[in-house]
This record gives sequence, structure tokens and C-alpha cells, in this order.
Amino acid sequence: MGGKTQTNTVFSANSPPVGMESSGEDERGSTVATGGVRTAETMLRLLPMGLCVVALVIMLKNSQTNDFGSLSYSDLGAFKYLVHVNGICAGYSLLSAVAAAIPRPSSMPRAWTFFLLDQILTYVILGAGAVATEVVYLAYKGDSAAMWSKSCGSFGGFCHKATASVAITFTVSLCYIGISLISSYRLFSKYDAPVGFYNNKGIEISAF
Repeated sequence: MGGKTQTNTVFSANSPPVGMESSGEDERGSTVATGGVRTAETMLRLLPMGLCVVALVIMLKNSQTNDFGSLSYSDLGAFKYLVHVNGICAGYSLLSAVAAAIPRPSSMPRAWTFFLLDQILTYVILGAGAVATEVVYLAYKGDSAAMWSKSCGSFGGFCHKATASVAITFTVSLCYIGISLISSYRLFSKYDAPVGFYNNKGIEISAF
């Protein structure tokens, strides 16, 4: 008609409105990404549990008897502390992995709980490893000033097992450092500092 071509546009009943298809794809992509991050965090929290159990078992079985006498991990307070801390961290790793695996909406109390507990366990396991390292060093090198004689020459097997347990404990510490960084980022990237609270308290921050 009059040289004009009429174009009929047919919409299917099942086809989404214009612009909704890409939005759905974005939501599905975001869901998949969130699930991937949750899975990675769960695995990262499970890894220290296995390492803690290995370090704990090695130290629990660490005893030696020879012509010079007998020596066990229970004779040294630092090693007993290492065993207890590894047990606590193993239990916490399991519980936190289960909590991280459950899909729940993020909230400030949940984020703060993970942040504080991760920080506390990181410092505790680092402290246990540091104290046990000092004892292992003294067992190998001795300390004449403190009248601490070398014992690894007579109890080499005991020292080797103690060194292995301490090394695994420091590996656990590295895992917890990574976990604490993740929980810190999740907390401080999603939630702002309570500025209104500080203003009500009359605290002023000078700008330079």
C-alpha cells in the first residue's frame, strides 16, 4: 500500500520481555559465583581441621625411651598446649565449615562472629606454634645460660616428631591467616563503620 511495507512483530507467550533475559542471566551468574565462593570457603575451613588432627596425633604419639631415660610430650607444657590448641582449632574448623556451607543471607552479627572467632583462633594457633618452636630450638641447640642441655642428640626420634608437628601447626596458621582475611574483607566491604554511634558519643575526627 503506497509502497510501504508493513512489518508484523510476533511475541511468543513464553518469551520474556525485552531486557528481562539479560537480567535473569545476571542473577543466575551471581548465584553461581556466590555458590562457588561458598564452596571455596568451606574447603578452606576444612583444610585446617585435617592438618590439626595430623599435628595432634603426631604429638600425642611422641614419646621415646632409651638408655638415657624416657621423654614424652606430656613432660613439656608447650607441647601439651600445642595439643590442646590443635584440638580446639580442629573442632572450630569443622563447625565453621558447616556454618559457611549453609546458604544463609549475610547479616552483620554473622559476619562479626566469623571475624572475631577467626581472629582469635589465628592468634592462638600462632602463639602455640611460636612457643613450641622455642622448645624445639632449645632441644636442638641448648642454652648454657639457662642450663638447658641439648636433648635431641639422645632423643632424636622425639625431636623429629616434635618438629613435624610444629611445622604442620604453622601450616595451619597460614590457613587461618587466609581465612581471617576473607572474613575481614566480607565484614568491612559490606558494612560501614557506625559513624552515627561515634557522633553521638561526641568523638570528632580531624581532617588533615
